[in-house]
Amino acid sequence: MYYSISYSLPSSSISATQISKLHTNNFMAKCTNSLLTFPILFLFLSFPQPLLSQENNFVRQPASQLIITPHQRSNSEPQQVHISLVGKDKMRVSWITEDKEAKTVVEYGKNPGEYSEKTVGDKTSYQYFFYKSGKIHNAVIGPLEPNTSYFYRCGGLGPEFSFKTPPSKFPIEFVIVGDLGQTEWTASTLKHVDKNDYDVFLLPGDLSYADSQQPLWDSFGRLVEPYASKRPWMVTEGNHEIEIFPFIYPKGFEAYNTRWPMPFQESGSNSNLYYSFDVAGVHIIMLGSYADFNVDSEQYEWLKLDLAKINRAKTPWVITLVHAPWYNTNEAHQGEGESMREAMEELLYNARVDLVFAGHVHAYERFTRIYDNKADSCGPMYVTIGDGGNREGLALKFKSPPSPLSLFREPSFGHGRLRIVNETHADWSWHRNNDRDAVVADRIWIENLSKVKACSEIPSSQQVVNEEL
Repeated sequence: MYYSISYSLPSSSISATQISKLHTNNFMAKCTNSLLTFPILFLFLSFPQPLLSQENNFVRQPASQLIITPHQRSNSEPQQVHISLVGKDKMRVSWITEDKEAKTVVEYGKNPGEYSEKTVGDKTSYQYFFYKSGKIHNAVIGPLEPNTSYFYRCGGLGPEFSFKTPPSKFPIEFVIVGDLGQTEWTASTLKHVDKNDYDVFLLPGDLSYADSQQPLWDSFGRLVEPYASKRPWMVTEGNHEIEIFPFIYPKGFEAYNTRWPMPFQESGSNSNLYYSFDVAGVHIIMLGSYADFNVDSEQYEWLKLDLAKINRAKTPWVITLVHAPWYNTNEAHQGEGESMREAMEELLYNARVDLVFAGHVHAYERFTRIYDNKADSCGPMYVTIGDGGNREGLALKFKSPPSPLSLFREPSFGHGRLRIVNETHADWSWHRNNDRDAVVADRIWIENLSKVKACSEIPSSQQVVNEEL
């Protein structure tokens, strides 16, 4: 038995205050138990029984053991190091020290042990009930050259890290993984990801599955450090990042916002929960399923302005990430993205967004191009990829009969790779996490919508194929 705050919110136009009211009754009881019983997490042991999907005869394993990654450096040395993109030629370096007097400085250069540049940043911390975080450091370094390796050291001591900046032009490759968590399956997924090079890691929500048990945020940071310190990780929030406690922490997202700052100011956003950025001819929009999104909301207005600024000559590809899927034929989390879809789908459609990635549902599913619940050759291709390795297990049951809009669906842990080859075509592949090997189970070539002549204007109703979801 173990205790955690594990809950799913309906993805609707709701404020933080409304979220708080929705969960006051059972949330307080769960949170109290969680805060008092964190050591019981170490008893989170499973008795594996093979799970047979209704889709085919491939045998899938259940959720595996939680991994607690200990702190093994001195209090002055950096831990939980990760990097993220800031503007076209800068990188934010984030890390934590137990020593509150440790320096917030990053030294870096192009050769190991030779640091020709130095940047001073700032530091902060937060408290959640009896938990007090270490010092959380952030420093933005650059300008940096594209497609170049840099070596760096945080705080003037500790291990040397390195990263490679993304290229300035095509091709570019993204790894996309949702609902990551910190289990043995998570570790396996990350090892598979690391076997082949890539440029940017995209995570559509549910990072640590801490669920208010703050030491799990530290454990997660240490688990992903070998990967997140050498390639930029760009993330958006999921329901497991909310961490609201009524009246005391009514706004939520304190740990997420403090530990994983993203470049929202650079895109004109007022919230770390939604933002956008450009990289190598790709405009990426990270939407917030758990921030207000109705037509009167700040997020809606920001999205409308952000889409209007896109120059498809400079950034021909437009990709969106969101946590709760707008299209879903799995029995899990049915309808939780519907209100957000109704509010925002037309904006994405009119802007000819190429792909929309989501998490939340612990399975993989690829749809055809869709608009308003119908197949539409000028709509985005929707992909659910909430299969990183979470502790809750896989969502094994899909609706029957299958929808003609759902082209591939499978409940297995894994990861996706999007290699954008040029201005017109991209290679999408989903890699099933099959123990020691990652098996390419789904693959497709994707054509850029901005280059399709038929999509230069909004299609008439005659062009919409009437296949209902």
